[in-house]
Amino acid sequence: MSPPSLIQASAPSTQSAPIALSYELFPPRNAAAEAGLWDTIRELETTNPDYVSVTYGASGSNRDTAVDLLNRLLTETSLRPLAHLTCVGNTADELAEIISELLDHGVRGILALRGDLPKEGPGEPRQGQLHYAQDLIELVRRVEQRRSALLCAGKVAIGVAAYPARHPESPSIEHDVEVLLAKQRSGADFAITQVFFHADQYRDLVARARRAGVSIPIIPGVMPLTSLRRVQRLGDLTGVEPSQSLLDALGRADDAAESRRVGVAATVDLARAALDAGAPGIHLYTFNEHAAALEVLDKLELLRPGRPPVGSRTSGSTLQPA
Repeated sequence: MSPPSLIQASAPSTQSAPIALSYELFPPRNAAAEAGLWDTIRELETTNPDYVSVTYGASGSNRDTAVDLLNRLLTETSLRPLAHLTCVGNTADELAEIISELLDHGVRGILALRGDLPKEGPGEPRQGQLHYAQDLIELVRRVEQRRSALLCAGKVAIGVAAYPARHPESPSIEHDVEVLLAKQRSGADFAITQVFFHADQYRDLVARARRAGVSIPIIPGVMPLTSLRRVQRLGDLTGVEPSQSLLDALGRADDAAESRRVGVAATVDLARAALDAGAPGIHLYTFNEHAAALEVLDKLELLRPGRPPVGSRTSGSTLQPA
């Protein structure tokens, strides 16, 4: 009879995993925006996030600035970047080249997205063009397999989008879950939700996904709801009506400080409800602004695992408030 494995013999762990923390950034459009972005990056870096995602313009319109930002994050900060990548308008060969370039720079996480369809229509299809995020996930895995030795047999982490409310182009919320399950089967490791405005939308998404067989972590994406105009625009884009009480409170705000106070409180309530529902982490859409994001984080009182200083040989770690 074989002896029990160490896993079988060990007592069950009573320590729960720390809540994951991440932020979304987008490449700067000009020199002034770049200076502000780096102020934000340095502030966010102090909270020791697990990763920061860097957006990618439609059809790679800002590819050079995105790659430059990713490279600077890797070489000038302690942050781990997650590179957004969209497949609409690109062929498999073009995307394989981009994926290889990202890996050469040291990127080890990719958020695989379909991307927005062109407003003027899809145009003439190109030979080898990819159409769905699922195709992009499988392409990343193929590129990864060819470069297994360079990656020391490591694995690229692949994230995907999930939709608490029905995707505008989807026939139903059930279809959205089927798509998420297909992404998981193709090799996705985790999902980040689009913005939502009501706590039950996240809970219901997770419940539907688990019933369908989705087992990957589903991380709620939350945005500091501090701007009436931004909240209204996101409501139009997602097709989900924000809570009327939030719209009224933002509309009554006398100044930016009051608007931020109202929006931060609403965002904290949403994030806490998601965490109470079992969310494994929080992903904050920052819009390259750190003040409101840090205020949300402060009020959530998340404990973050500390890292030893660069060059330190100590192996211990501490938990510190974010």
